[in-house]
Amino acid sequence: MDAYNLAIRVLVAFFVVFGQLGIWVSANVVFQVQHKFIGDNKSLIAYKAHDSHRHRRILAGVDLSLGGDSSPSYVALYYTKIQIGNPPRDYHVQVDTASDILWVNCAGCVNCPKKSDLGVPLALYDPLSSSSSRIVTCDQDFCSATLDPSNNGCIFGGRCSYVVRYGDGSSTTGYFVRDDVQLERISGDLQTSDMKGSIMFGCGARQSGGLGESQQALDGILGFGESNSSLISQLAASKKVKKMFSHCLSSSKGGIFAIGEVVDPEVNSTPYLPNMAHFTIELKAIDVGGEFVRLPTNIFNTAAKRGTIIDSGSTLAYFPEEVYSQIMKMIMAAQPDAHLYIVDNQFKCYKGIGTLDDAFPVITFHFTSALKLTVYPHQYLFTTQHDYRCIGFLSNGQKPKEGKDVMLLGDVVLTDRLVTYNMEDQTIGWTDYDCSSSIKVRDEESGIVYEVGAHDISWKSGADRANVSVFVLLLSLIAAKVVMYQ
Repeated sequence: MDAYNLAIRVLVAFFVVFGQLGIWVSANVVFQVQHKFIGDNKSLIAYKAHDSHRHRRILAGVDLSLGGDSSPSYVALYYTKIQIGNPPRDYHVQVDTASDILWVNCAGCVNCPKKSDLGVPLALYDPLSSSSSRIVTCDQDFCSATLDPSNNGCIFGGRCSYVVRYGDGSSTTGYFVRDDVQLERISGDLQTSDMKGSIMFGCGARQSGGLGESQQALDGILGFGESNSSLISQLAASKKVKKMFSHCLSSSKGGIFAIGEVVDPEVNSTPYLPNMAHFTIELKAIDVGGEFVRLPTNIFNTAAKRGTIIDSGSTLAYFPEEVYSQIMKMIMAAQPDAHLYIVDNQFKCYKGIGTLDDAFPVITFHFTSALKLTVYPHQYLFTTQHDYRCIGFLSNGQKPKEGKDVMLLGDVVLTDRLVTYNMEDQTIGWTDYDCSSSIKVRDEESGIVYEVGAHDISWKSGADRANVSVFVLLLSLIAAKVVMYQ
């Protein structure tokens, strides 16, 4: 196995996971997923830092946040609010399609953030203050199935604990608990009602490194990974949902994130590569304004190496240096007389350009099964500080060997389209779509088709807070699972 595949697959090896479902009424559930812009003076480098931090974790075996936004002058983050315990209390958690974890910071936590630059109130979960909370112990089946068999530190009757160490030096330590969570159940077209169920999740006791910082700090993480024991896999095993999810993120405001079968709109799809840690599809060709990029055979000589990671948690798009240089040359050839600005020492930007779609070429990524991803200039060129129009592509040339040949398409090319991940057929697909409108999702048990619309709510939580776009996260049913390892 080459170093690239080994590094990417470490995530699978690190997540030894197990899920246990609570008791739920079969239903669809709505989350309001908020997309937060931080600060008016952020530069493009903040986006690059966000992605680099995430990619180090991908290569190390673990990554966290689901970020992404159409404006590179801000650091973006997607998160939702859930209620846990009796009496129920609000917790803001990051939404991540690339991990399997649900965990929140707990009372007595060492080095947990006390405030968030996002402007949201942080809360520590206290098992002792909830009448429905139960500690998961080492003798329970959940614990023995979750922990690494080589772990001898779990004592019969003691707390089932976990440790996750990240490649960037940060870590999270805690133990598992079981408690009630309250969500909004879809009871009809654009209608919801409350529902409650019992879940098992991680109770964070100690954070280190970046996890203890206030920038973008939240109460925990809600993961939607591909593992057979992930949330969506457990729901599918209980026959509550189909093993598929979709997201539709608007470049302006509004959006939808759904677990279950989307019946309208329809999408074209392609198989994703098996045994990969992230959703990875095979690239066949790239053309820029009709001119094809030469894909170097020493990099793209196998299906796996032609694999392109689809990651809405990254904000930009990343290419091997030889591919990146060709794409940039073709883009810049459209405006040979325009002055090129270098922002933050790496981003190529323009000023004084009129209509972007008239001034620059369309880029098309060609995948197997004739699936195409057409990216328009207004999508890959960001408008940022001082009215710069910056190209949202970067080279992997400075990455370690394990990462320099990776091709990754982030939120910059995924907005304004419905992207569907079907883990039953092992396919991924998309279609251009107005993500501020609505989709139709079929309830797996009843067969009823519900219309779910995107929400768009703006609010301010401080003098220097920017607007927040609120997205809807739809689940054809939510049950519970917990994942971790030690």
